[in-house]
Amino acid sequence: MKSSAILFLILTTCVLVLVTIFSALNFPFPLIFYMVCAGQLLLIWTVYKVLTEKYTTEKTFEDYYEDHPIDRE
Repeated sequence: MKSSAILFLILTTCVLVLVTIFSALNFPFPLIFYMVCAGQLLLIWTVYKVLTEKYTTEKTFEDYYEDHPIDRE
């Protein structure tokens, strides 16, 4: 993936983790509500960026997994 998709993924994760922390610490409801809304929009945008990225590979299903290659005879 390009770095822009990874940056959006990191940003979305940070926002949603902050929402969890803020709700556990009883921050004001409007702040948590707007952060949840922003996190949902960021999540949708991140999924869009990842799925529309111009990524190609030479690997096929015959290559199996990278961490557990199949021995070819």
